Amino acid sequence: MQYRTLYSLLLTTAIYILVGCTAKVPGSYTEIDKTPEIHPNYSGVTIPYNIAPLNFAYTMEGEAFVTELQGDGQTLVTKGKEARWNIKRWHQFIEANKGKKVKINSYAKTGEGWVKYRTMTWTIAEEPIDPYISYRIIAPSYVTYEELSIRQRNLANFDESMIYNNMLQSTDVDGQCINCHSYKNYKTDNMQFHVRQHKGGTMLVTDGEVKKINLKTDSTISAGVYPAWHPTHNFIAYSINDTGQSFHTKNNNKIEVQDLKSDLILYDIDNNEVSFIEHDTLEWEVFPAWAPDGKTLYYNSAHYEIQNFAGREREIIDNYKKFHYNIYRKSFDPETKTFGPAEMVLNADTLGKSATLPRISPDGRYLLFGMAEYGCFHIWHKDADLYMIDLKTMALRNMRELNSKDVESYHSWSSNGRWILYTSRRDDGGYTRLYIAYFDKNGRAHKPFILPQKDPYFYNDYYKSYNVPEYMLEPVEITPQEFARHIEQPAQSAVFKSQNEKVTK
Repeated sequence: MQYRTLYSLLLTTAIYILVGCTAKVPGSYTEIDKTPEIHPNYSGVTIPYNIAPLNFAYTMEGEAFVTELQGDGQTLVTKGKEARWNIKRWHQFIEANKGKKVKINSYAKTGEGWVKYRTMTWTIAEEPIDPYISYRIIAPSYVTYEELSIRQRNLANFDESMIYNNMLQSTDVDGQCINCHSYKNYKTDNMQFHVRQHKGGTMLVTDGEVKKINLKTDSTISAGVYPAWHPTHNFIAYSINDTGQSFHTKNNNKIEVQDLKSDLILYDIDNNEVSFIEHDTLEWEVFPAWAPDGKTLYYNSAHYEIQNFAGREREIIDNYKKFHYNIYRKSFDPETKTFGPAEMVLNADTLGKSATLPRISPDGRYLLFGMAEYGCFHIWHKDADLYMIDLKTMALRNMRELNSKDVESYHSWSSNGRWILYTSRRDDGGYTRLYIAYFDKNGRAHKPFILPQKDPYFYNDYYKSYNVPEYMLEPVEITPQEFARHIEQPAQSAVFKSQNEKVTK
């Protein structure tokens, strides 16, 4: 049986190679001034030289198809309505053409013979993309929240593996949720994610060692939520949030997530200590993000004064459109663990907007964030777009080259600052997909392209969303089973350390 399987595999491989070798450009054809219709629409994109093949399918009519990649002194040819590239030859081709434009010539056979469509182009960037990304795979929360997982993908090919599967611990009786995976300096030997509800705690990996921490103390409103690893010291900044979720029946923005309370804390990993960064009853702080040098902390905050404390939750839900989040920053001395006063970076409220998720480019030059009409959790807000501030000039602009008519959210910078990864609902309005865009030295993003899959029609039948995409320089080596073993264990409780906070809730 093993020999038969091996033989079948070798035969399939040989046939595939033979087909690739025998694909030829038609000897005669008629040129037509029409762009070929392809899915996904990869025409005119800039791609890294170490990305997996951009397989696509022709959606126009034709009896047969041939696709030719034409580069610097070499070509790559495949045939079929689906242009699927031999991965080894693909990498040889794009690496040989980095820093250059390559042509995509499309030929289709019709009843009247072969035609050649208008030539498309790809630009192969000189800068590579980080070799791995990770993300959470999740169904809409109005359907289920337990069937979710954190996964990682090798960007040079189509290999995807599990970091942790929530169903390893979740049961019909004891529900569980996992979220907020993050890494220190793009390395996976220092990482974290949260386990909520059943056997809850923060799974913390430091120097490759796994432990389970309870970040909730008697002085704080919750355990840590949205994390930001300090780049040079063993600290993690968190928002802590008392969060509610509501669902619309008629509004296109199907889901609203509101914070009933929120603060910012600093977790000192070495001393297992939690202390306040911001603790103001009039401010709703969320989404901390460090500058690359670790000397400045950016975050979002909305000002709101509760009128009816007895009916606090009802009041916030009824007034959720009044929450407009601005962007602030605070200086930080890592040696003394002290923060300076809050400084406003962007008053989004005066623009009639609400800002969220600040992320600083690795060179410290650019601040990428999202904005919508209100609130801080924009994954279902149709008007949510990406914006950027040049921190050198403080110029603000809409990243129109990245945005669509639907939701853009959850964005990340590659370690070299040349590739932006984010989620978008532009394809069908229902599910978020991952898009990648080149960000050049002049501060401009190029046309984004969807994360490549082996099957060009993969997303058509994939009924789950990608969220919280993060770049990685290496894969997570800890197995899901090892994480599950540590989740089974009791959590070590963090200790609260007062720093004479100005306001007590």
